[in-house]
Amino acid sequence: MRFTVTEADTALAVGSGSLPVLGTPRLLAWCEAATCAAVEDELAAGETSVGTRVELEHLAATPVGGSIEVTARQVYADGRLRRYAVSAREVGPEGRPGKLVGSGEVTRVVVDAARFLARLS
Repeated sequence: MRFTVTEADTALAVGSGSLPVLGTPRLLAWCEAATCAAVEDELAAGETSVGTRVELEHLAATPVGGSIEVTARQVYADGRLRRYAVSAREVGPEGRPGKLVGSGEVTRVVVDAARFLARLS
């Protein structure tokens, strides 16, 4: 998935710092979005996935206007549990992968959406 850093994505805007660069919470959201897209084809009708664990290193600053490509690769599956290696790279010249901005692992669990929500009542 590709994203362009906007003012709304900065650490200043999301409350995770005072600088106008990509904020870690937004990077995390983009990594989770990539894992949601990666698991989508495995879901049956009425199923969704929920994030349960995240390990993320934010390694480099990205200014407003920078483009980021986020990838998620399944590294483990057992029943309803899925783990994904995630990485975020700047998009370099001619669309080539640039410097590594972040990497980590996101764990998701496949759930029945209605049953999951019913437990909240």
